[in-house]
Amino acid sequence: MKLTNVEKKENFQVELSITVESAEFEAGMVTAYNKIKNLVNVPGFRKGKAPRKMIEKLYGAEVFYEDAIEACYPAAVEAACKEADIEPIAITAITEADVQNGELLLKVDLQLKPELTVKAYKGLEGKKEAAEVTDVNVLAELTRKAEQNARQVSVERAAQAGDVVKIDFEGFCGGEAFDGGKAEGYDLKLGSGMFIPGFEEQVAGHNIGEEFDVNVIFPTEYQAAELAGKPATFKCKLHEITEIQLPEIDDEFVKDVSEFDTLDELKADIKKNMTESAERNAERFFEEALMKQLRENLEGEIPEVMIEKELDFIMNDYAMNIAMQSGMSFDKYLEMNGLNVDMFRQMFRGTADERVKTRLALEAVVRAENIEVSEEEIEAEFKKMAEQYNMEIDAVKAQVAVSGLKMDLAVNKAVEVIKANAVAPAAKEEAAEEAPKKTRKTTKKTTKKETEEVSENATEKAEDNE
Repeated sequence: MKLTNVEKKENFQVELSITVESAEFEAGMVTAYNKIKNLVNVPGFRKGKAPRKMIEKLYGAEVFYEDAIEACYPAAVEAACKEADIEPIAITAITEADVQNGELLLKVDLQLKPELTVKAYKGLEGKKEAAEVTDVNVLAELTRKAEQNARQVSVERAAQAGDVVKIDFEGFCGGEAFDGGKAEGYDLKLGSGMFIPGFEEQVAGHNIGEEFDVNVIFPTEYQAAELAGKPATFKCKLHEITEIQLPEIDDEFVKDVSEFDTLDELKADIKKNMTESAERNAERFFEEALMKQLRENLEGEIPEVMIEKELDFIMNDYAMNIAMQSGMSFDKYLEMNGLNVDMFRQMFRGTADERVKTRLALEAVVRAENIEVSEEEIEAEFKKMAEQYNMEIDAVKAQVAVSGLKMDLAVNKAVEVIKANAVAPAAKEEAAEEAPKKTRKTTKKTTKKETEEVSENATEKAEDNE
């Protein structure tokens, strides 16, 4: 490969002129021949057995050019970019692909990442909330653990709030049964709010074996428009009442549900974990508030291809997670949810736009602050990644580009610069209130001084007149 010319264009685009030399292009021709030889009919030869020269004689060497170019150009463009010391984000067009004397002459348009600026990144308004965990929060978590380990015991008494009842029911509106209003052996927890308002309260107080009516009025915004706002009667029969019995929260309970021996140990662990979680959330909300302002301060035009590439990443990531969690293909997932690829991309366009803007704005801060990353920091990050993914460090280095990792670390430092220079809303208001006071004070001194000077001048003039 020979890079013959680099021409910079507007909007962070560049055109590279590249020559793929004969040996490299010949390798591409071999790849093209092996790809299409089974598709070509040559009299006297079985499919796939015709020599390349025979196919070229019949159809011309050009029959292989398209596939040969497809095989050659990615490596050639990559090598040319390294030689030109550029990192494109996309190939926007191949404007020329001409074969001359066994060589491939290429002209390729590339989109470079724009170097935008931010109006301001220091003094952004944000406050990190204190991560406070109370005894009430700890008790709520203990109660949740107790509910997860609760027993359900059948009882012979009237149903009450908190019980789980097994009932049959059928609903009627205007004397007619309606779709979706019937069930048998349905388990309903009284007080859960799962049914129409007033339903569960009317089940409470009834005993096993009783048949009774429940009269309700559907909400005006009910999902079934033909029932919205209308009165209905449910004919019910109660079959079973189950009482939920929570275990006593003591040392024995703690031993059953955790690795601790005492309630105090479990409480301390719960408080520690909840505090750490609250601190992470507070940090995240604080950072998100600052990043929103930073995006608003970004100046410059963003190439549409960057948004599209981010959408590609989001879609591929989503598809991989769907496959891992359910074994379902992404196309099937979209079909089941009444979506197509275009609809999905439109749904996540805002997310992609925010991600791209945030990254470009942070990279602008990296440049403005001259943030650098040492070789030691890069090596430490490689080691951390190797431990995280249980891989050899050399294997990680083979898969992760140093330049990309270096910028990631620099961007992380930029975030810390922004957070360190953020101003709490109250402090900002106090500074704004203080400024007029200082102005008034300065004005008062100046006026006094001016008065004294005027007085002295008047006295001197009076003496001169005398």
